[in-house]
Amino acid sequence: MRLKREFVLLVAAVAAVVSGAGHAQSGANVVGSFPAMTGPVPEPWRIIQFDTKIAPTFYQTRVWDGVPAVEAKANASMALLARGVEVDLKATPILCWRWRVEDVVQNADMNTKMGDDYAARVYVAFKLPADKIDFGLRFKLQFARNLYGEHVPDAALNYIWDNKNPVGHRQFNAYTDRTQMIVQRSGTAQAGTWVSERVDVLSDVVKAYGSDQAKISLLALASDTDNTKSKAHAGFADLHFVGRDAPCVFPSAS
Repeated sequence: MRLKREFVLLVAAVAAVVSGAGHAQSGANVVGSFPAMTGPVPEPWRIIQFDTKIAPTFYQTRVWDGVPAVEAKANASMALLARGVEVDLKATPILCWRWRVEDVVQNADMNTKMGDDYAARVYVAFKLPADKIDFGLRFKLQFARNLYGEHVPDAALNYIWDNKNPVGHRQFNAYTDRTQMIVQRSGTAQAGTWVSERVDVLSDVVKAYGSDQAKISLLALASDTDNTKSKAHAGFADLHFVGRDAPCVFPSAS
């Protein structure tokens, strides 16, 4: 069985950060609020590099156009910035965040393994209930867990800023059907500015994997250019979960 770093990085990230899970609170569950200063990204976030032959994407905190954020700089590189989370998706199914890219990965192609790069992506990894895992998948997951440990996720969603596919397009990753890619933004029309997002994670995981009982185990950010040997520059800010009828809460830029 061939496991690409798309899956293996998630495995490594879950294993590394599972003990740092955040717990859901009443109202907004803030999982990504960053300090208004330049420096290393604080705990519980961790940079996860699996393949030492691939340069890691650089991450730091900074105030970017008035927004305290994580800045990502990729140069033929890949690493996740990840943290464990515990979220009650029935109570707070909506994930909100802000992000920006300075450009897209021009030669990316989500249909091919060698084109599987994105200027910005937000990962959500899950454990699924047993009745949603058939024998074949159970065998594959057990094989992976024997290799990489018990924290191997059952499934993942990737919200991506793509170069050309239309917003709303979704398909499974070129390397694995355990990760569904969802085009959240596309092209360069909004490059160079902060863009606010609101996604229904519970609805998306039901569409992809047929379960409304999935439990989130990991949230991760990435700027990813190792396959296309490209450069990318992106930012992420204000990640939080809210109820379906509640507004996203984005602080005013200072």
